[in-house]
Amino acid sequence: MGKFAQRSEKKELMDNFNCSGEELKQTLRELKTINRWLGGNYVTTSGLAKIFKLYPQDFYTVADIGCGGGDMIRVMDSWAKNKKKEVNFTGIDANRNIIDLAAVRLADLPKVAWRVQNVFDAGFSQEKVDISTCTLFTHHFTDSELAELLKSLREKSRLGIVINDLHRHPLAYYSIKWLTRIFSRSKMVQNDAPLSVLRSFSKADWERILKSAQIDRFEIRWNWAFRWQVNITF
Repeated sequence: MGKFAQRSEKKELMDNFNCSGEELKQTLRELKTINRWLGGNYVTTSGLAKIFKLYPQDFYTVADIGCGGGDMIRVMDSWAKNKKKEVNFTGIDANRNIIDLAAVRLADLPKVAWRVQNVFDAGFSQEKVDISTCTLFTHHFTDSELAELLKSLREKSRLGIVINDLHRHPLAYYSIKWLTRIFSRSKMVQNDAPLSVLRSFSKADWERILKSAQIDRFEIRWNWAFRWQVNITF
């Protein structure tokens, strides 16, 4: 399997918390399109649906961790309204430039709260929510960092966690590498999209990481196109 045998730890350009400007805006626009084309949005909303069914309530609070430009919050908000579920969202990202951009892009959703926070900072888990979601976020961390992140999210989240991230697979890697080379105008996307696949997961990776985080109530489900849904409930 060569470079697909284990997770890469090479950093992406977007891991720089100071990235900003037109390159960042173009990157976020293209990532929104890629996520929509490849069906990734459903992985998150169907995960929410499972937790809503397991824990029926009149009202939910959801924190989108590593929210980027806010695209998934808009998707989840539209989905919740369609399902007649009342949900308040908080978008959390460590990059202030991204949070500022997200607040502008989702200005028509005034109930969304925005937080500039690093998930490893003291106090991150103090503001409790019902559910934490992570979409294309967890692959940015090493196995040991992820175990600590999951422990923190477990402390923050009353009901559960929904993770939507990539499956490390040769077809996923070469497909996104050539698609972005042909269609992308963002050097960041051309670099980070295939690297994201190399940094992502096999099912065995998830099982090992969840065990390390001492989490035992979870479901791992594969979805098209090359996505893992990890649902954790408490």
